[in-house]
Amino acid sequence: MPDWYSLHINCGGKTISKGNMVYDDDSQEAGPARFRQSESNWVFSNTGHFFDSSRLDYYTWSNTTKLKMDDNADLYMDARVSALSLTYYASCMGNGNYTISLHFAEIMFTDDQTYSSLGRRVFDIYIQRKLVLKDFNIAKEAGGVGKAIIKKFTAIVNSSTLEIHFQWAGKGTTAIPFASVHGPLISAISVDPDFTPPVENEGGKHIPVQSILAIVIAGAAIIIIAFGIAWWKGCLGRKNSLEKELRGVDLQTGLFSLRQIKAATNNFDISFKIGEGGFGPVYKGVLSDGTIVAVKQLSSKSKQGNREFINEIGMISALQHPCLVKLYGCCMEGDQLMLIYEYMENNSLARALFATEKCQLKLDWSTRQRICIGIARGLAYLHGESRLKIVHRDIKATNVLLDKDLNPKISDFGLAKLGEEDYTHITTRVAGT
Repeated sequence: MPDWYSLHINCGGKTISKGNMVYDDDSQEAGPARFRQSESNWVFSNTGHFFDSSRLDYYTWSNTTKLKMDDNADLYMDARVSALSLTYYASCMGNGNYTISLHFAEIMFTDDQTYSSLGRRVFDIYIQRKLVLKDFNIAKEAGGVGKAIIKKFTAIVNSSTLEIHFQWAGKGTTAIPFASVHGPLISAISVDPDFTPPVENEGGKHIPVQSILAIVIAGAAIIIIAFGIAWWKGCLGRKNSLEKELRGVDLQTGLFSLRQIKAATNNFDISFKIGEGGFGPVYKGVLSDGTIVAVKQLSSKSKQGNREFINEIGMISALQHPCLVKLYGCCMEGDQLMLIYEYMENNSLARALFATEKCQLKLDWSTRQRICIGIARGLAYLHGESRLKIVHRDIKATNVLLDKDLNPKISDFGLAKLGEEDYTHITTRVAGT
């Protein structure tokens, strides 16, 4: 028999529909000490006797308050009543956590100056034989008679059975509007899972959770094996190669996510583009903390590749000098390779000297001398003063950047190489432009 994963009962009333939810009929007669089975997966038991009448219809009740309710009024027009004890049992429930909604409205007492307005109903509520609400008074909780109130509880089903029990607490009035009307009253019951129920197969039966887990585990294993084969054959490409090479680099810089860089450059907006080099386009960006940066993006058409990218990170991350551009970090995500530098307000020396007249800067001789000396200081640091002895091998006007005060800073270390002892920095090997 298939498992059930929900339960909806219109207690004391006929079948009704609410959207895509159908509340089962519960209007059948059920007198004292009566056990009644439904056509669904639930049954109920009613005990107790209304002493002043032998009529069975006192065990269900229709609204006599004549008060207007909300859009769900028809759910509260009828209720099942008990003189002593009322219990609903649901069988064949799928094990798991459920939310139980109990719908109440006091529809036997009135809200007028008659004798029926003096009634008071108090009872206890148990779920899975655990007391969840003591001395519950519907009218008091709802703020009057004829008003709906829903009480929600959570419960665990671990043996395929759910039990909801209402018990007279021995309190309240016992003779208003007639004898023994003090017992529990319930308008509707809703039980919904706090988990996604298993899907049904073509035969309408639920696929066991164990089978679903087995399918998921098998699928995950296939994916892992596929990635393992791809890695073994080198199909994962440049990113794995880069990560392997970076393990040997003593990085003193940060690693940025592609999401951070896209946010900083407005998704590489063309209006943020400030230059283009052999490596690729360069964009201005603003990080979340307000820092202005320059983002150098490796172009797919670039002649420089992994070696130059690793080389530049490894070289410049270990260098700190006023005449060398500062590297904040890099980004390696998907097929994207990017370097994030400090932003230089006056772009490159090449632009200052050789750009169109509109973009050229008027550099007097003292400024030109200061720029030349700054470049020399940077090279002197690289060749002999830094911990690492480095030959840049691509010094040119485009690789000298100018800050807002026209101070020069050397950039682009993609073709640089470490100097070796006993060797001069002079080389005849062609490199760079």
